[in-house]
Amino acid sequence: MTELIKEQNVWDTLKNDGKPVVLYGMGLGAEKIMATLDGYGIEVADIFASDEFVRGHSFKGYKVLKYSEVYEKYDDFNVVLCFASRLNSVIDTISKIDSEHTVFAPDVPVAGGGLFCREFIAENEDKFDLVYNFLADDESRRVYADILNYKVSGKIKYLLRSFCNKDEVYSDILNLNPHENIIDLGAYDGDTIAEFLEATGGEYDYITALEPDERNFKKLLKNTEELFDITCLNMGAWDKKDTLIFAKKAGRNSRLSADGVSVDVIDVDSLELSPTFIKMDIEGAEMKALCGLEKTVKKYRPKLYICAYHRNEDLFALPLKVLELCPDYNIYFRHSKYIPAWESNFYCVI
Repeated sequence: MTELIKEQNVWDTLKNDGKPVVLYGMGLGAEKIMATLDGYGIEVADIFASDEFVRGHSFKGYKVLKYSEVYEKYDDFNVVLCFASRLNSVIDTISKIDSEHTVFAPDVPVAGGGLFCREFIAENEDKFDLVYNFLADDESRRVYADILNYKVSGKIKYLLRSFCNKDEVYSDILNLNPHENIIDLGAYDGDTIAEFLEATGGEYDYITALEPDERNFKKLLKNTEELFDITCLNMGAWDKKDTLIFAKKAGRNSRLSADGVSVDVIDVDSLELSPTFIKMDIEGAEMKALCGLEKTVKKYRPKLYICAYHRNEDLFALPLKVLELCPDYNIYFRHSKYIPAWESNFYCVI
């Protein structure tokens, strides 16, 4: 695997390149990246935002500039992206900036600790190799290598050339049909349920949706109130029945926290369902959920859609767990349109 990793660690590149480092974006993402840059002794030269967000204000002691102002101020500079987006207009803007000055979007794990780097790949090379060699098609292997190179280098060129057509995933890989018995783990507000139904022409046998965040759950109920044969549960997926503490915040990224609100969680095996399709987007709890649906997978061998971008180890640990449960799975890897590498997913079918 290491021979396919052509890039150096993004933090080393930014430190040794000699160009001013300019942040694009503000908020929590910028705070996290600024802290990491500081740990590497990398100075932030300036911060800019999209023109519509520039109102003469400051962020962390820096006056927030427009890109045009930064462009005029420096002969050359490196751009560090500090926010995420899947919007075409935003990605087009980022791509244009990248054509003029290299845009880095450093990979910072959503859950867990540590930074994804060449050393991490080397330490786990045998596991990465196993997954790479087991992937079901050439496109999966190409995208897998590109995502690893992206996560090491932060260079968005690897993401821009890896975007897949999600509709083709549903039709050509998952082959969703009008008779699916669906379990949606991490249903959020029902957005992926809407995707599934579009792929099946609105037909299905049954849907079971789990969403632990209370405010997201209310949106889920509202957005699915006209659907038939659906059960929505205000709980999370885990390896056993329990009560855990989740961060007290609404949004897609609600996750385990040291303080927050108590949330019931359950193992899928306890629900005694007979699914044909299970989706998992549960903010770093995917491995726990897999451990809690071992009997279900072994008995029914459902199609699996597993998000693989929350923890550094997800890119090898999750597919290896799937193969441990059922060696007959064919495992595909795709990245849907998103910067950074959110929406990098494994799709497992028999």
